[in-house]
Amino acid sequence: MDRRKFLSSAAFGAVATTAVGKSALARLPEPEIQTSAATAPPRMPDSGRPYNPVVTLNGWTAPWRMNNGVKEFHLVAEPVEREIAPGMVARLWGYNGQSPGPTIEVVEGDRVRIFVTNKLPEHTSIHWHGQRLPNGMDGVAGLNQRAIPVGKTYVYEFVARRPGTFMYHPHADEMVQMAMGMMGFWVTHPKEAHPAINEVDRDFCFLLGAYDIDPGSVVPKVNTMTDFNLWTFNSRAFPGIDSLNVRHNDRVRIRVGNLTMTNHPVHLHGHEFEVTGTDGGPTPPGSRWPEVTTDIAVGQMRQIEFIADEEGDWAFHCHKSHHTMNPMGHDVPTMIGIDHRGLVGRIQRAAPDYMLMGERGMADMGEMQMLLPEQTLPMMTGTGPWGPVEMGGMFTMLKVRANQQPGDYSDPGWYAQPAGTQAFEWTGELPEPARFKAEREAGSTPVKVEMRVRKPQGGGHAGHH
Repeated sequence: MDRRKFLSSAAFGAVATTAVGKSALARLPEPEIQTSAATAPPRMPDSGRPYNPVVTLNGWTAPWRMNNGVKEFHLVAEPVEREIAPGMVARLWGYNGQSPGPTIEVVEGDRVRIFVTNKLPEHTSIHWHGQRLPNGMDGVAGLNQRAIPVGKTYVYEFVARRPGTFMYHPHADEMVQMAMGMMGFWVTHPKEAHPAINEVDRDFCFLLGAYDIDPGSVVPKVNTMTDFNLWTFNSRAFPGIDSLNVRHNDRVRIRVGNLTMTNHPVHLHGHEFEVTGTDGGPTPPGSRWPEVTTDIAVGQMRQIEFIADEEGDWAFHCHKSHHTMNPMGHDVPTMIGIDHRGLVGRIQRAAPDYMLMGERGMADMGEMQMLLPEQTLPMMTGTGPWGPVEMGGMFTMLKVRANQQPGDYSDPGWYAQPAGTQAFEWTGELPEPARFKAEREAGSTPVKVEMRVRKPQGGGHAGHH
């Protein structure tokens, strides 16, 4: 049975509210199914009250229909395939063909009706994280409602009572379903000018996610509590994450939600920002101060805002160093400073593909064209105009350009630094440190260790450098 026939014939289970009349249930709104991992342009409102829309990083905004003054959406909970980055596709659970699901955008005071069809192999529900709503709409299976059975459609209806940044996710078999990627973003725009909410030129949003997927595998290990190996923005790992492309002097808002099992200190280079909103709504202007890093705890939302007044390609990432890595083993011993001379050749006689790693640090791994299992990513990858970026996971860039037109979110390419504004090699004389001079005069010689590293010749894994 194809998707359209399934949805048109889906039997309704117990409806989540008695306020929905039979006429509203005559037919379901058509769900938009998305499989592309590209960042979709903002969806301008074509009905209801106007607002300035958000852009979902590597995602999209859900369409809606107006039905007798009610804004109606349709979410389909289902197994999906998500490209984490080129070279790796994971089998996750999500909504409307993707993980995360589509962003829901409404205006303060809107009455919202969401149809949720369950195409998972088990029951589910949806919790509207951070919303003020009737208790029976809160979405905790067993507490507020019966879980949505397989193949059934439930209806949630409530008024978006306050503006802010919110999420949606299951509250049924939560450990499994969230570990499998079930999440989505929700933005409620203010209905009129608000003293604590600025008008912005660019408004981005994304969710922090973490997965444990063994190299060569496609399905996350749902029982993992701490040792995740894929750290993602909207279920994408760098270099698969799009950049945030803005115009010079734009006021920029970035909304971030954390649905991982740990906190994330999110750091922006080149600019200071203020935290202008949390889970509870906008922060009072008098309570704000400039930051370059803000810590986002588990289950929290943060809005940051700044003026993009410095041109360039600026890093934007989690400041936990392992969270800017792709799959890696946590039990790998530290080999820095170990002299392997004479050992590598003997090992290669037994294992010809053996490569020396970690003797001088881990940066060599960004250059090695090592053979990798299918369905995994290099630990450090991504290349900039000046060489390997040596990052993965929760890393992207803020690209600020004077000639980026309003409403243009396309990638402007790499920034060309003006002459005299880039770090350079010093070729003049260097003063001799007093310690070295004392050693020389005493007749001692600093110990020098010759390092030899075998680089692989040929072969490799296409696209990984």
